[in-house]
Amino acid sequence: MTLLDDDAPLLRTRRDGAQRVTSMELFFDLVYVFAITQLSQLLLGHLTLRGASQTLLLFLAVWWAWVYTAWFTNWFNPAQRAVRLVLLGVMLASLVMSAALPDAFGDRGLYFAGAYVVMQVGRNVFAAFVQADDQGLRRNLQRVTAWSLLSGVPWLAGGLVHGSPRTGLWVLAVAVDYAAPWFRYATPGLGRSTTADWTIAGDHLAERCQLLLIVALGESILVTGSTFSDLDWSAASAAALVVAFAASVALWWLYFDRSAERGTTVITETDDPGRLGRSAYTFCHLPMVAGIVVTAVGQELTVAHPTGEPHASTALVVLGGPALFLLGHLLFKVAVFERLSLSRLAAIGCLVILLPVALQVAPLVTAAAAAVILALVSVGDLYLYRTAA
Repeated sequence: MTLLDDDAPLLRTRRDGAQRVTSMELFFDLVYVFAITQLSQLLLGHLTLRGASQTLLLFLAVWWAWVYTAWFTNWFNPAQRAVRLVLLGVMLASLVMSAALPDAFGDRGLYFAGAYVVMQVGRNVFAAFVQADDQGLRRNLQRVTAWSLLSGVPWLAGGLVHGSPRTGLWVLAVAVDYAAPWFRYATPGLGRSTTADWTIAGDHLAERCQLLLIVALGESILVTGSTFSDLDWSAASAAALVVAFAASVALWWLYFDRSAERGTTVITETDDPGRLGRSAYTFCHLPMVAGIVVTAVGQELTVAHPTGEPHASTALVVLGGPALFLLGHLLFKVAVFERLSLSRLAAIGCLVILLPVALQVAPLVTAAAAAVILALVSVGDLYLYRTAA
């Protein structure tokens, strides 16, 4: 008896119909609720250019760990015992990585980097060598493993040093990680992959990314609500809570009212789902999730100090979060529908123009203006879809 002696197949069975997200995958995502909370609190406590840069670098690693696992479960069956054990191992490593986030550039750098490398390499080694039925997938995953080993060197080396050398090595590691799919994992002796080799179930990957957006939005509502509950309630703080909720609703509406379902249809029906999986979901969803995290920081600051003195850092997160989300959604629409959204482009321009004004007014006013801009884009979408019909 071995771990692979199981009634469930090792690989997902590709049948007609949707490949649904499993309860094991939802359980796995719970760790990333913690990771997103850690990132937003890290940014909140370090609202400087240095702090924002470090948070971005850590966010890129967290996103990469999550999205690679989403691709893994697109191919491998979470109902299979060995796959579940791998996911639980990755989940534990993710928990250690997330716990180390606040001090990743301090004394816990090696814990952060070690957990990240262990999960990336361990999962990829399992995927590359455990199955022999699909030789094309096996060879593709061997290339992925080679690149994860390559990036693991600067990750671990960075964990062993401090200060600027750590930052430089980790920037190099992230560059290797993110360059890999664009170079199609070119590996000596193994060749390079094509997007046709990435035989994914598009509906499954789309749903996984949609659920992570829900997780990020849920974290923002949790932070906003908990901040409000700890305050002495006033008309200003109540207004800030309403504005924050309205902004979260607008972000949800912009993506889930039409784009999510239509995007799922496109990636499901395309002849090359791997291409869209790489561009529209692996990369374009990154700025959307980051935008929600930054927006949550702005909402927490606004609810806590709705009529406080304006600060550049507060204005940047209050306006920058929605702008980052809109940029990601704009790129998503270009990748999936091959259409440039002028309304999103205009909204980003308006948020940038508002920045000098935000330095002169209370945070609540800035947050309300950002929420109105998001709402106007949502209303514009409804009008455009109605007239197009």
